[in-house]
Amino acid sequence: MLGQTGSGCFRFKKCRVIFSPLAPPSVNYSASSRSRKYGAEQGAGQMSSVQINCVLKANEYSHTFLKGPSSHGILGFHSNMLLSNHPGEDRRSSATCLPSGAVLLGVFDGHAGAACVHTVSQRLFYYVTVAMLPLKTLAEIERAVEEERAVPPLLEWHKHTQDHSCPEGGATSFHSLRNYWQERLDEGLDLNLDLDQEEDGDRVTSALTNAFRRLDYDLSVEAQVHLSTQVHPSMSSPRRASLTGEAWSLSSPLRVALSGCTACVTHISDGVLHVANLGDSRAVLGVQEPDGRWSAVSLTNDHNAQNPDELQRILGEHPPSERRTVVRYDRLLGVLLPFRAFGDIRFKWSTEMLNQVHETRPDVLSVISEAVRTPPHYLTPPYLRAEPEVTQHHIRPSDKFLILATDGLWELMHRQTAVQLVGEQLTGLQQQRPVMPGVGMTLGGLQRLLLERRGRVISELEDQNTATHLIRHALGDDGYGAVAPNRLAKMLSLPSELARRYRDDITITVVHLNEPDT
Repeated sequence: MLGQTGSGCFRFKKCRVIFSPLAPPSVNYSASSRSRKYGAEQGAGQMSSVQINCVLKANEYSHTFLKGPSSHGILGFHSNMLLSNHPGEDRRSSATCLPSGAVLLGVFDGHAGAACVHTVSQRLFYYVTVAMLPLKTLAEIERAVEEERAVPPLLEWHKHTQDHSCPEGGATSFHSLRNYWQERLDEGLDLNLDLDQEEDGDRVTSALTNAFRRLDYDLSVEAQVHLSTQVHPSMSSPRRASLTGEAWSLSSPLRVALSGCTACVTHISDGVLHVANLGDSRAVLGVQEPDGRWSAVSLTNDHNAQNPDELQRILGEHPPSERRTVVRYDRLLGVLLPFRAFGDIRFKWSTEMLNQVHETRPDVLSVISEAVRTPPHYLTPPYLRAEPEVTQHHIRPSDKFLILATDGLWELMHRQTAVQLVGEQLTGLQQQRPVMPGVGMTLGGLQRLLLERRGRVISELEDQNTATHLIRHALGDDGYGAVAPNRLAKMLSLPSELARRYRDDITITVVHLNEPDT
């Protein structure tokens, strides 16, 4: 879909799909098979440092941008994933918008399966790009598609080898995106408007908001169309079996819409970054103060019951009579933790539409059961929205990096600790700082201090990737700021069926903005 991982053009033909959305990457927990072997044959925690690094670094990726105006104030980024669910329910995306040169990076956290997060991580950036393009450019793209001419790609993807795409589900994806730019053209012509007339900051904020909402709308519409055209139980058995299998492939519109995902995306252009957040992933800015200390600045708010403003918002959108049922046990309708998400149509569709699924599609119920059941106290839908909270920030010289991470990291590590670890790794402070025992320090305390320093130096030498460095410390922290190899080995050697009890999928992208001061 108007995308590339290299150079060149893509040709589009009418009523034919040229866009291939991303295939399910092979993101199963990398350590699962090895972990079972280690647990059975060697005992938990008996992984060597080589084996530990093999698991930690299996999904790491880095990209460096050439310095100059085209870099838009970014030096590069490091990314990594360590999955716990099987299959994994986290995704990441990174791309350059070729028409503008802006950089898009995001982390995505799925729930109730991987279908929605898989689809959103591959399609959202196209929607953002279409929302940003001038009407003149969109008109040129539409004419090229209509005339079956070559169209330059919109995105250049920066992907790990396991983040490849496949043609499955491409027709629906392309036609939905095309409908979006056609509607933008129609609205612009009717109102004689163009996004270029807006201030840059407002233009990006509007584009991000509209792209999130439109993609979620399209996921819902695609599911409705899919549901209405799918086979009914009265049809012949071979045909029913064929369509049932098709219906529950990872790209099935109904399966995508029934599962859900959160997203935290940053758009960086001309020294200004915008963060669009939906759910409970976070963006944290690493700032180096004049005295060299590191400060963590949150650019996102969690959309859950722990956020008083978000809690009041969701309560205010429903009648007072539902005040005790809208949020129960800190979950939406007692079921869902995030208060904003893509997909999750059972919190958005009308009762009548959900009842229609129950009545006409018992085959659907037999496949996914609880994922399509109407939640309790479902009285005044929709209860869930896909409108992001957008923050704008002008990059300053003291802003050294931005951490985007799913909640799997933040459940294990405070944002200040994360910033401190990345900052110290980038500056190499731990290798240079002398050991300064405090007054009254015991010999045991001094030994712990030396071990801490040694552990940090070793881990910094091992990790050139800052995202990997964070994962290593999140899982292996010994309570003194260093990594305990035995603890790290135990966490990594857990079989996949047990790993989820101790940690969630962890996905991190660290965006390097300015060189740290040394």
